Amino acid sequence: MNTKQWYMEYKIHKNRPGLLGDIASLLGMLEVNILTINGVEDRTRGMLLQTDDDEKIELLGKMLAKVENISIVTLRPPRLTDILAVRHGRYIERDSDDRKTFRFTRDELGLLVDFLGELFKQEGNQTIGLRGMPRVGKTESIIAGSVCANKRWAFVSSTLLRQTVRSQLSEEEMNPHNVFIIDGIVSTIRSNDKHYGLLQDIMAMPSTKVIEHPDIFVRESSFDYDVFDCIIELRNTPDEEITYENFTTAGLDEGF
Repeated sequence: MNTKQWYMEYKIHKNRPGLLGDIASLLGMLEVNILTINGVEDRTRGMLLQTDDDEKIELLGKMLAKVENISIVTLRPPRLTDILAVRHGRYIERDSDDRKTFRFTRDELGLLVDFLGELFKQEGNQTIGLRGMPRVGKTESIIAGSVCANKRWAFVSSTLLRQTVRSQLSEEEMNPHNVFIIDGIVSTIRSNDKHYGLLQDIMAMPSTKVIEHPDIFVRESSFDYDVFDCIIELRNTPDEEITYENFTTAGLDEGF
């Protein structure tokens, strides 16, 4: 049987001395390896496990269900959010109504970059939307995530340094393994026909696209929200409202 990874999370009701050692000993006797362990949120511990026998995981769950000091919250093959929760000690906030929307604040840029890096490592076609007010760190996070994933990035449109509206990309830049960065405002409001043709070609490629200001992109183009595999929101503070009321064409030169 092939070796598989599992994510186990349990809530601690009484953190008595030796509790973690007892659980680790049980895992050792079952020959289940602990790859990563960390506290996740308040009084909750997460473990990334590895074993070549699924029945051992089933048995582990039944045995730990009898331990009074803890209760198993999760025992499943790991999702990306599980891996990052163990790595950073906290879960990424998700929208309760739209589960493909993930929320970050500026003090969580390290977690966001790690999240983007893991997404960028995935091969094939994926489109990621990135919402956020001006100068909150959207483009910088995309670039840092590309570096983490060891991927090249190509600006299709941007206002990071100055207005960028590309009408063509070099053969090297059109590599589908690259991460394509698109400013949804620039590409729809300040673009020309040549740029829009390039944009359509890139959107059809089996590659990773990150679109800043996805709501304006959808409003001003022929694409809809179904094109996005996930949408990320980045705020300066948790209660900051992301609004486009002042996003005028004149304001684009201010670094939106």
